[in-house]
Amino acid sequence: MDLIKNGFVNRVIDKNLNVIDEINKLKKEKNAIILAHYYEADEVQDIADFVGDSLALSQKAAETNADIIVFAGVHFMAETAKILSPNKKVLIPDTNAGCSLAESCKYDDFKKFIDEHKGYTVISYVNTTAKIKTLTDICCTSTNALNIIKNLPEDEKIIFAPDRNLGNYIKTQTGREMIIWDGACHVHEEFSVEKIVELKNKYPEAKVIVHPECKKNVQIIADHVGSTSSLLKYAKNSDAKKFIVGTESGIFHQMKKNNPDREYFAIPPIDSTCGCINCEFMKLITLNKIYNTLKYEQPEVIIEKEVIEKAKGSIMRMLELSK
Repeated sequence: MDLIKNGFVNRVIDKNLNVIDEINKLKKEKNAIILAHYYEADEVQDIADFVGDSLALSQKAAETNADIIVFAGVHFMAETAKILSPNKKVLIPDTNAGCSLAESCKYDDFKKFIDEHKGYTVISYVNTTAKIKTLTDICCTSTNALNIIKNLPEDEKIIFAPDRNLGNYIKTQTGREMIIWDGACHVHEEFSVEKIVELKNKYPEAKVIVHPECKKNVQIIADHVGSTSSLLKYAKNSDAKKFIVGTESGIFHQMKKNNPDREYFAIPPIDSTCGCINCEFMKLITLNKIYNTLKYEQPEVIIEKEVIEKAKGSIMRMLELSK
């Protein structure tokens, strides 16, 4: 009988059950590993065997000896794990955990776009579906995108997809000829200069650190622009005591663990009623869903063999260039 309802295993958990203890027990019994992104809820990060950004999670998925990978992240991340470990069972606690950025780049539209620009090398952000990766020459993450493009021949013509803000940031930094797909992340698009200025007036000594998926005008006034892991590193090593942060709110958990004596302020979204500093998809993953996923081994990420074979090359090329 199919246990999945509304995208996840919808089974009531005994209220007397210690879910954390049960998750840890199931992990040992089934030789399972939980991988979690920095944008997940605090308690989900704490139960994970490994917490990281997209690049680190891809590397971990490729090297793990576990039989089961439970991916506490969004769907494209679980797909990437399956592509890298096709013989392992990859589970995602809620299939509704999608990505607005990945959804902004549809396969048919992108294929047509590529066909219209023959002779271009296609660089796709890892925040794309498995099918988009079949059209891609090299994948990248916000951590390694700059170095990957810098290491390509200077006369190479590049299509970059799907994030326009990250693409334009790289184009500015490298001066390379790039055609950029018009996609964006619903969280990072909402940060505004006006809100940063308000916080800066209140905390003038604070450093402004933002993700390159933010708009250009936000990047320009920042003290540091970098990937999730880069923002964490900057906040950990800086002498500053206060930080104004432009990325998804889940990052504060690790920042506070690294330096609990410092203060971190989230940049409010343009529309203060929308709560956009939280990725609605990341926050779909809960401890109860992780428990049910491990117990019933559903929902499982299934990708056609042909798609895996075509998509794997672009990811492996990324991992090779990231060594």
